[in-house]
Amino acid sequence: MAKLVVGGGRVEVVLSQAERLAALRGDVSAALDEIADVQVSPHPFGELRGIRAPGTGVPGVIALGTWRHRGGKDFVAIYRRRPAVVVLLAAGCEFERLIVGVEDPDQTVAAIRAATGLVIGGA
Repeated sequence: MAKLVVGGGRVEVVLSQAERLAALRGDVSAALDEIADVQVSPHPFGELRGIRAPGTGVPGVIALGTWRHRGGKDFVAIYRRRPAVVVLLAAGCEFERLIVGVEDPDQTVAAIRAATGLVIGGA
């Protein structure tokens, strides 16, 4: 399962070897100062927008890879029945959002907020 790791001035989506194959790319990261907001999504499949290109997806079961939409693209690593963390990135970044299913989303959000100085409810 993917992990969101905060350190070295960045937040990084660390993928397992199998996830890298399914997503058709390696790990993804963003500088902490590029993070505009972060929140928990209890139903992350509702966050998906656009089409998968490239990546792997089975509706409601798994979504791994890049989702392209009119406004840009999101990086997604989510699984059935697992909440996710949604990281909204600043304009000009490779992705608009990182949507990642994690073991403890509340703790992950708190760690990212502490590292970035974001307050609950936005920047």
